[in-house]
Amino acid sequence: MSDLQILIDADACPVKDEIYRVARRHRVPVVVVSNAAFRIPDSPMIRRVVVSDSFDAADDWIAAEAGPNTIVITADILLAERCLKAGSAVLAHDGREFDAASIGSAIATRALMADLRAGMDGIGGGPPPFSKADRSRFLQALDRVLVKLPRQ
Repeated sequence: MSDLQILIDADACPVKDEIYRVARRHRVPVVVVSNAAFRIPDSPMIRRVVVSDSFDAADDWIAAEAGPNTIVITADILLAERCLKAGSAVLAHDGREFDAASIGSAIATRALMADLRAGMDGIGGGPPPFSKADRSRFLQALDRVLVKLPRQ
């Protein structure tokens, strides 16, 4: 399991502490990728990578590192698609697991929502607030992927 790793698209990730806890239990290294430095636990299993603030710098770094023994945590659907193509397992912060069957509809929904927002001249809200149920679903999904991935 030593070559298994978790990559976090960390700038807006609401489940970093949960990832650290689950990764520690499974003894899987974590790489926290962001555009700005912030505190991470003092652990040899957790590494921080701060990329430039240029557009998609964190996504590009994560996509370049993604592979079959990588779990990527991101809410960015286009990054999820890139990582799936590299063979990674990909989870959203709310526990949704992206796969080859679901990524196409997720991209289509993203495009549709962008068009709707553009037509509303800034009226409308963002995603619903992150809930305890989302956090619980994420923890279950991450555990499931960590157990399943090394067996493949």
